[in-house]
Amino acid sequence: MSNYRRNFVHGGCYFFTVNLLERQRTLLTDHIDLLRDSVRRVKVLYPFHIDAWVVLPDHMHAVWTLPPDTNDFPVRWRLIKLLFSKGLPRTERLSSVRLQRAERGIWQRCYWEHTISTERDYAQHVDYVHANPLKHGHVKRVCDLPKGHKGRIPLFTAMFATAFFRRIGAVM
Repeated sequence: MSNYRRNFVHGGCYFFTVNLLERQRTLLTDHIDLLRDSVRRVKVLYPFHIDAWVVLPDHMHAVWTLPPDTNDFPVRWRLIKLLFSKGLPRTERLSSVRLQRAERGIWQRCYWEHTISTERDYAQHVDYVHANPLKHGHVKRVCDLPKGHKGRIPLFTAMFATAFFRRIGAVM
């Protein structure tokens, strides 16, 4: 298994991009309730705060803040991806490598992670999450985004930048 260079910060705030393996599929929005349930179940075992999250048909972006006593975001993503995959019927195409490893063909193995270090960095990444459906042509204006569980593209947001940066003692 690859040893990725990750920045582990106890109580850290992170931006993530997680993609489906087959980018033309729409599994994330087609099975949004399964994704929500997977996230809910993982949060019970391994808490984290969702600062911003957008789910598009083939990928998602999130900003999370971890509790002060942990830096283990990979276990959270591994479990979210696992629970989501287990809830889907086995209809995906599998490469010979994935067949040999008994892997599902749902997710790209890697994901993008960025450690947020300043309030400006936080604001830019939360804005990116909010604007991403516009970038991909799912809405004409950011203000047209549906909130919560209604609509085609669920958006979850909670802005806690000031409180987060005060807690870690960062200069604002």
